[in-house]
Amino acid sequence: MTWQSFEAWWWPYLFILLAGWLPTDIWRWFGVLIGGRVREDSEALVIVRAVATALVAGVIAQLILYPSGSLAQSSVFLRIGAAAAGFVAYLNFGRRVIVGVVVAEIILIAGLTLA
Repeated sequence: MTWQSFEAWWWPYLFILLAGWLPTDIWRWFGVLIGGRVREDSEALVIVRAVATALVAGVIAQLILYPSGSLAQSSVFLRIGAAAAGFVAYLNFGRRVIVGVVVAEIILIAGLTLA
């Protein structure tokens, strides 16, 4: 079954519904249904948090090591330095994510502007 399987006008919409929305939305509803019953210190929630953290770390690593767009024009040292400075700022200013993000963004923008 592919995008061009049928000639009907409604087929692309059904394809998007079946292949895009339904697989992700089922898991969201499943999370809502059982989310209230899971203890915060349970083994299942620890695993879910670990997987979510690993996915975010993987996306960040991909953006740093294999960037696209205007970020690809910057040096790898600038990208790594901005991430490291953002992490240090996060640790030093009360573990606030926004502080780490803003510091890393300022360094990236300054580095791209000056380069």
